[in-house]
Amino acid sequence: MVLSTAAVAAQIHGNPVPAEPAVVHTGVHQATLPPARVADALKHYDHWLDQLAAENRTAGLATAVVINGRVRYERTLGYADANTGAKVQPDTAFRLASLSKAFATALTGLLVRQGVLTWDTRLATVLPFFKLRNANASQEATVRDILSQSIGLPHNAYDNLLSDGVPYQELERKLDTVPLTCAPGDCYGYQNVAFSLIGDVIHAKTGRFFIQQVDQYLFVPLGMTTASYGRDGLESSRSWARPHYESHGHWIAYEPNTHFYIPPAAGVNASIRDMEQWLIAQMGGRPLVLPDSLLDVLHAPIIDTPSERMFSNWRRARVKHASYALGWRVYDYAGHTLIFHAGAVKGYRSMIGFLPEYHAGVVLLWNCESNTPAGLLPELMDSLLALPHEDWAGLDRSERPAARKVRRHRAVHHPRHKR
Repeated sequence: MVLSTAAVAAQIHGNPVPAEPAVVHTGVHQATLPPARVADALKHYDHWLDQLAAENRTAGLATAVVINGRVRYERTLGYADANTGAKVQPDTAFRLASLSKAFATALTGLLVRQGVLTWDTRLATVLPFFKLRNANASQEATVRDILSQSIGLPHNAYDNLLSDGVPYQELERKLDTVPLTCAPGDCYGYQNVAFSLIGDVIHAKTGRFFIQQVDQYLFVPLGMTTASYGRDGLESSRSWARPHYESHGHWIAYEPNTHFYIPPAAGVNASIRDMEQWLIAQMGGRPLVLPDSLLDVLHAPIIDTPSERMFSNWRRARVKHASYALGWRVYDYAGHTLIFHAGAVKGYRSMIGFLPEYHAGVVLLWNCESNTPAGLLPELMDSLLALPHEDWAGLDRSERPAARKVRRHRAVHHPRHKR
């Protein structure tokens, strides 16, 4: 079926696009995507999702496209729980994994605007336990360093122990045993444990818990009614997506593990309806909550991340330069700025990306470790930017495996964690 608009596509698939609050863009020059190109891109996106569903390449998925402050497309696929047959709905909560980091930096930015702290606040002046292996580095490391992934530690320091269930509170006090790769602020090294020190800083500065303040300053004013933190928050949701693994052609739901829930780095749960509001806000559509002047700071490149360009075919082909900002990646995507982040924890994957030039973006949430949906984001970006189509998701291969059928099945064991 040919779809003239994305709203029609969303209704066809059973997810009527919700009404949005009034959107005001302040002080930002904006280019306009040709309406015919947008309609064509969303028609292609819908077709690619049809292919994804037909080939059963994900257990469940929720996605939305936002353009100029409007939800232009929303769709859900598959199972929240293949064991019971429960389907993914627009209000089904997923783990966001590292998409959580942008909530931490946004809250920090709001507190900076209030004068509670600064981006240059030194960690050692706030956290008596904080130490790095080098004494000078311990004294110099700042809030900006941890939130821009440039504190000087090697990539993913202690993530292996966090995945094995070692408490975060123990690991944050062992950072002084990790050899440094550079001085704070001088090089990139992606972190989860060190990044989450911002929760301790905010508690020390305000006397209030980090999670409470994200709820007050972000979830509530943005209308993110299903957003929560941690495993308890996830499992108390009216509808939530269980993680799944594939066995002999069948998706099998299993219980989420109890690890890697550190709130600032990887703790948020949210539905696609929540993430639509988050995407609108990040593109300047909710200035009373996230002003443009703050977004400019959050999205400004801080540290080069050249290795990022090597992580996938689409990055190697499209990304000419990569940086990390504050909880966001910033790419030169074929001559256009792409603000982006991905997330991955056991049984969940997530991606968000937008073109600030056009106020156009997309978010995807899925509840298995399939890599196929990750290729849909660059395919949509290519289509919106009128770039040549490339099958980044691997859905157009002439020799595809036969479509796999899902059987409801009670999980009897758990797969090993993959990072």
